[in-house]
Amino acid sequence: MAEIKVPELAETISEGTIAQWLKKPGDFVSKGEYIVELETDKVNVEIISEHEGVIAEFKAAEGDTVQVGETIAIVSEKGTAGIETGREAESVDEPAGKTSEAPAAAPVQKAETEPKKSSERIIATPAARKLAREKGIDLSEVSPADPLGRVRRQDVSSYQPENPAKQAAPAPAAKPAQQPAAAESGKPVERVRMSRRRQTIASRLVEVQQTAAMLTTFNEVDMTAVMELRKKWKDRFYEENDVRLGFMSFFTKAVVAALKKIPNLNAEIQGNELLVKKFYDIGVAVSTDEGLVVPVIRDADRKNFAEIEGNLVELAEKARTNKLSLNDLQGGTFTITNGGVFGSLLSTPILNGPQVGILGMHTIQLRPVAIDKDRMENRPMMYIALSYDHRIVDGKEAVTFLKKVKELIEDPESLLFGS
Repeated sequence: MAEIKVPELAETISEGTIAQWLKKPGDFVSKGEYIVELETDKVNVEIISEHEGVIAEFKAAEGDTVQVGETIAIVSEKGTAGIETGREAESVDEPAGKTSEAPAAAPVQKAETEPKKSSERIIATPAARKLAREKGIDLSEVSPADPLGRVRRQDVSSYQPENPAKQAAPAPAAKPAQQPAAAESGKPVERVRMSRRRQTIASRLVEVQQTAAMLTTFNEVDMTAVMELRKKWKDRFYEENDVRLGFMSFFTKAVVAALKKIPNLNAEIQGNELLVKKFYDIGVAVSTDEGLVVPVIRDADRKNFAEIEGNLVELAEKARTNKLSLNDLQGGTFTITNGGVFGSLLSTPILNGPQVGILGMHTIQLRPVAIDKDRMENRPMMYIALSYDHRIVDGKEAVTFLKKVKELIEDPESLLFGS
């Protein structure tokens, strides 16, 4: 027998939650084949089997929290798939002189029937499981459209039970947990368990507010020049680089230039020391169904606009498809977040600890602007916000940083052609 253990994931990650098993007891697994999806504080990680054989048993169920180094499954390395596998797997640890045929019957039957009794062993997406619980549907009775047999949310949504009366019974079972909260007002409520990632986001945001002396300063930027420059060069830029020219690359380059002027915003506190970083790994906040993630553009100071835009497209796609690696998320020195894509006019972004600065971009809105004492024009304006840790960044430095970003965005040619 061989053990499958939770591998070392990263220095800051010591545990995770079993999101879903990709195999079931009795299945054959090859060395290097994915066996389980583990949800950590930052990303979902698919763990491979280091052994070839048949899965004898699971040591943890979906939803369980497991530690790095903990055994989560047992693999029989001498087994082959099917009934014969189960017998060989059970005979491995038997004392000498005993036959394996008779005792094998019970364990094999258990492996074959367990998936039929419970939907816990069915391969399904988290969204499918959640919907099935809400509707009281047994996943083992849902026929997946996926050729690999994985049940997806749309399979559960379109499921029609052969015996509606039989399926109607489990539905009330979900109500007891909801009743205490609803009893006070008599109004319907839904109690939803927070995902590990959402719990982590919540605790870290509270921790930052409790440990940092966070303050926010604001300014506004006239986006006219950037918008005209993008309009002028967007076709040529796309033809030459196969990527579109967006706003984020301008702000990334402007932030790097401003950080070079105010280095304390590219630092962090470690005990009684200030660690000032001489590299510029800029995190860009991305919203996903699982919560906010902040993948990092490495060495942003050394990259041109096309390289930054290419990185942004790649990281955003990986975030949407849940393919971000731990390396994609670690080690950022400063963060940019763009609430403007959702229509936010103004906000105070929260620090992404242990960083001491974060820039918030907002929606572009036409507003009347005084050109001089006699003229007014409608200009595309954006509010920008800098939240910073006042323990090491003074107000003068914060205002100077934000003013530098404003000046560079309003003179974008110096950024585009100087990079």
